Amino acid sequence: MDRLHLMTVFVAVAEEESFAGGARRLGMSPPAVTRAVAALEDRLGVKLLNRTTRFVRATDAGQRYLEDARRIIGEADEADEAAAGLNAEPRGHLAVTAPALFGKLYVLPGIVDFLQRYPAMEVSALFLDRVVNLLEEGLDVGVRIGELPDSSMRALRVGYVRRVLCASPDYLDKHGMPQNPAELSGHNIVSASAVSPSIEWKFGQGSGLTAVRVKPRLTVTTNDAAIEAAVLGFGITRLLSYQVVPQLVSGQLKILLSEFEPAPMPIHVLHREGRYASAKVRSFVDLIAVGLRGNPALN
Repeated sequence: MDRLHLMTVFVAVAEEESFAGGARRLGMSPPAVTRAVAALEDRLGVKLLNRTTRFVRATDAGQRYLEDARRIIGEADEADEAAAGLNAEPRGHLAVTAPALFGKLYVLPGIVDFLQRYPAMEVSALFLDRVVNLLEEGLDVGVRIGELPDSSMRALRVGYVRRVLCASPDYLDKHGMPQNPAELSGHNIVSASAVSPSIEWKFGQGSGLTAVRVKPRLTVTTNDAAIEAAVLGFGITRLLSYQVVPQLVSGQLKILLSEFEPAPMPIHVLHREGRYASAKVRSFVDLIAVGLRGNPALN
């Protein structure tokens, strides 16, 4: 069998962690998929997958081969697109990741716009509040909030967000407005563990950076819950600025101590740097960058 075809089948099975799932993804019969993986293992002389009645997992050798196979298949696709011409219409599948709430509010509208413009495209969106390794998880584009570590990814800065303290006008009427971070100890604090996993909040920038220990009266596991508790007038919470835009606009929440905020956090769009320009990746990155840069809540 063709080596690239065998790689494609192996990648599908490894990512789906199922021969049946890989078969459905490729539109092949399960026996054909099983034969293809067996042929690849025979060709390489190494076991790539561990099979049980409950799951399929890549072996250590299989995991290394999976990363190389993804890269090779991606470069082959990019070469095909480059040969077809830079103006070829994007087609195929695109996998995108972003933080959960940010993805829902700001990335999803761009994805819908992209799909409406390019009928031959399909998109999988992975919205998670954890750092996702694009290469290891087979993703094409990622949106990240925060400083970036050194990597082989190409990064395009598209905006920034701030860490903000906020409370409802009713709460501030009853309990008063804190004048500096030290006064937070006398207030009801709502901690969202996704954003504030510790009870130490940092304020200021550079040499003026200080840390204040706070004792939450309410700790919740989602940002939505922290926002709701603050809107209900229970106390002060700390979130990222984009998460409370609707509540700030409506007047349900007010920002406190803005002069003590830490430095803004950049937003980047990341994608793998290839030898060829992928039409689907290039088109999506261009579209999403324009949308994010044009959003006043992010700039």
